[in-house]
Amino acid sequence: MLTILAILWLIPIFWIVLASFSYNDTGFISTFFPEKWTFQNYIGIFTNSQFPYLHWIINTLLVAIISATLSTFFQISVAYVLSRLRFRLRKPFLQIALVLGMFPGFMSMIALYYILKGLNMLNLGGLILVYVGGAGLGFYVAKGFFDTIPRSLDEAAELDGATKWQVFTKIGLPLSKPMIVYTALTTFMAPWVDFIFSGIILSTSGDPKTYTIAYGLYNMLSSSKGSATTYFAQFVAGCVITAIPITILFVIMQKFYVSGITAGADNG
Repeated sequence: MLTILAILWLIPIFWIVLASFSYNDTGFISTFFPEKWTFQNYIGIFTNSQFPYLHWIINTLLVAIISATLSTFFQISVAYVLSRLRFRLRKPFLQIALVLGMFPGFMSMIALYYILKGLNMLNLGGLILVYVGGAGLGFYVAKGFFDTIPRSLDEAAELDGATKWQVFTKIGLPLSKPMIVYTALTTFMAPWVDFIFSGIILSTSGDPKTYTIAYGLYNMLSSSKGSATTYFAQFVAGCVITAIPITILFVIMQKFYVSGITAGADNG
């Protein structure tokens, strides 16, 4: 059963990769194996003056790196505080965060749009704020990981004169490398492939050079400048290029990624 499911899951991926090497000037690619092989689709996606794909990559990489860095710091910090410290509003905060986590993020996109519009931040900076703003609420998996670290380590460090911040930086962070990698990967991948928020926030700019990859590729096929029959092969090539960084990150960080998931699931 797993083999059958894996094959069904991989067939569309193979088709996209093969289609990106297919010569096409008539519209959508209907054959699985290219009738005529070419690299022109990859060359065209970078030389297309109407759709600056290189700018999209730079914008998305910038947003993803900044968002992943800040979001990882916020998530790990909030998770550590809720795991190790005890204060009056701790339980109410956990309950409120659990309830808020049941609602999908896109339910707030209209409100976020008008808030950012009022702040004149319908740009990449506003997009970063959207991704980072709610990062602290994604603490549950990381909190479960910190719950598995013996408290005796903290107590021993405090007896030696360490402050709460020193315990966090000298003991908590070094022991939580798998969780940090897991959090960084998930928070990097979300902005890299997101279309909903980028489409809402960046749609009013009118400048293709300010788009992210997902929204830019969408405009290749849907805008008045784009055409599904003209740029479909370049669109597919762009999709393949977009998937390469995420694939490389997962292959390199797979060990830490799995360790982070399993360790964080021990205690909820």
